[in-house]
Amino acid sequence: MLRVLGVKRAVLVQPSVYGSDNTVLLNALKEAGSEFRGVAVVDPAISDNDLERLSTAGVRGVRINIVDVKSGGAAFDFQSLRLLAERIRPLGWHMEFLLHVDTFPDFAITFENFPVDIVFGHLGYTAPGTTPDNGGFQDLLKLLRNGRAWVKLTGPYRISREQLPYADVVTLAHALVDANPDRIVWGTDWPHVMVRGAMPNDGDLCDLLSAWVPDETAREKILCLNPATLYGFVD
Repeated sequence: MLRVLGVKRAVLVQPSVYGSDNTVLLNALKEAGSEFRGVAVVDPAISDNDLERLSTAGVRGVRINIVDVKSGGAAFDFQSLRLLAERIRPLGWHMEFLLHVDTFPDFAITFENFPVDIVFGHLGYTAPGTTPDNGGFQDLLKLLRNGRAWVKLTGPYRISREQLPYADVVTLAHALVDANPDRIVWGTDWPHVMVRGAMPNDGDLCDLLSAWVPDETAREKILCLNPATLYGFVD
């Protein structure tokens, strides 16, 4: 799929179904080589030696899934997350969150002075129909402007009420890119496990960038320069 799209580098994100067993992720990173990076899920009690081993294997971040935690909001143990962030900071890692930003209207304050870079997937993973004036989305824009967060332009079908080309997502994408094009990255969200309608063609998903990011210079940042910084790719 990457060869067809003309993509040279990729980042593999540990899926929730495997929990903190990163075996498949690590095997894929080993097979793919130096042009791939990974984002792992770890137990908070993981040893420093195991964190070092993950880093050597190509892992550059930890994924925190708030959306699919069965116990709900009580599982959002911010103090525990901060302690884990302090431990991964020497490795140069970031912390990627899967959460609905529209349900956390004060999270710009919550993440103020967080120890590591934070990353939010799926354009903030807002509920379908959310507009840029939503309080939580505005907090996301604030974090972007202040250089405190990154956002991934991924999975528009997760937040859209429409089919391709997901026209109702364009205003959200424009707002994010306008806030700070130096803190935006793009991804396929392949293999599209959350699609509830027609399976999208990945080439069509790539083509959406021309509407989301009309400026060629900004697109180069989002596709090449920004991920090189966030994931530690070296030319």
